[in-house]
Amino acid sequence: MRRGGITRDADITGKVIGAQRRDDLRAPQVVASALAPSIGRVHPPSPDTPAGAGPLPLTHNYSGYKSYEYVKTNRDFTEYDLIEGESLFEPYLVPLTPAEEARVTDLVDRILMISLHEHPHLMPARADQIRAYDSEGRVHTAYEALADSWWDCVFDNFLDGAACITSKNGWKWDDIIYDMGMRYCDLAHQDFIIRCERVDDIYRAHREGRIALIGAQEGAAMIENELDRIEIMYGFGLRVLGITYSESNALGTGLKETRDGGLTSFGRKAVRRMNEVGLAIDCAHASDQTTLDTVEHSRHPIFLTHTGARGLWNIKRLAPDNVIRAVADKGGVIGIEAAPHTTVSPRHRRHGIESFMDHFEYVKDLVGIDHVAFGPDTLYGDHVGLHNVYAAALSIDETQDAGTGDAPEHIPVDYVRGVENPTEGSKNIPRWLVRAGYSDEDIAKVMGENIMRVLKEVWQ
Repeated sequence: MRRGGITRDADITGKVIGAQRRDDLRAPQVVASALAPSIGRVHPPSPDTPAGAGPLPLTHNYSGYKSYEYVKTNRDFTEYDLIEGESLFEPYLVPLTPAEEARVTDLVDRILMISLHEHPHLMPARADQIRAYDSEGRVHTAYEALADSWWDCVFDNFLDGAACITSKNGWKWDDIIYDMGMRYCDLAHQDFIIRCERVDDIYRAHREGRIALIGAQEGAAMIENELDRIEIMYGFGLRVLGITYSESNALGTGLKETRDGGLTSFGRKAVRRMNEVGLAIDCAHASDQTTLDTVEHSRHPIFLTHTGARGLWNIKRLAPDNVIRAVADKGGVIGIEAAPHTTVSPRHRRHGIESFMDHFEYVKDLVGIDHVAFGPDTLYGDHVGLHNVYAAALSIDETQDAGTGDAPEHIPVDYVRGVENPTEGSKNIPRWLVRAGYSDEDIAKVMGENIMRVLKEVWQ
């Protein structure tokens, strides 16, 4: 079994209260607690483990490596007080009945679990240190927290617009290459995360109890007017590239702009080059017309890796029905996001797992189960604090404006309950789907198979 043959149950304090082999699994007496301690998989003991010694306290096949262990802190780089564990906030676990608990346990062992969009990094515990930490250019991958997740594969979007290592406003070629190169160097010194460059790497991660990490960038501003940079970034390991971030660039119009010029002539050339190279295309931050033009000019399906339904919550950051339909009609996939104050809904104005899943069901009803997945867009730290620090660089205020008409009012939150970080999201999404009565086949599609279908065509 890919995540080990033993599971453990925990009470609401996080104390381990039992362990038994998966083939002799009995439903726990209490499984519907509201607070969620670590519920990651643990490995079975070796044949030499003494009877009654209990499970090894590790998830996936993770040996304990921490970022940049190969150099010394303070001598070679500044050490910041990063968050401990998975979250600064109160954890939450979607409650299940004993039968549902047994079903989700079986499911996550069998199916591919893929997050279409994340930033799986450890952030400073203090928000006022975030910018200095980012400018150091040495972001820490959250290996231990990821090992406690249920993901087989995550799309890692690096620092993106927060990559202000050599510049004030980010998105510069030097900043992006610096960020990617440093992160990939760290990955090369460990044996848990697989640097994913082909579909077989995802299957291998699933089989070996590891995690495949797919390099992605949310916008293409850094290529400027140089098509060859698409190939250079592919050579570095990038496998997904956004057409624009929220601001316009040489390829097209970003979603924050008041006038929508669509894809430029250079943008059409870039789409063609991405198709030729085998680089997946993302339009999650592109304007409506830019996305429609990209769908038309791409010979392959595209992703909206992290978005929601503007028809449900009227802000520019989310996609309107006609764009969602166009992406799906071309065979593409729409990932539902959970960055703070995005996928809110009229039924749930406080952003959390329930409003997030409202957007999933809206898109599923609009275009069908074969064209929806999950790209939560989470990190390990204070996401709301990060948005406050980078409000201008990430165009937070402009993307909260209404697409047309008046913007709806939401209840401000300090964190997104139930989908606050990559680990919590990995557990609560399949739990919610099981509780809602989705079939095994449909859960397998939205948790990974839909994404794999597109990657098999695009990456070839």
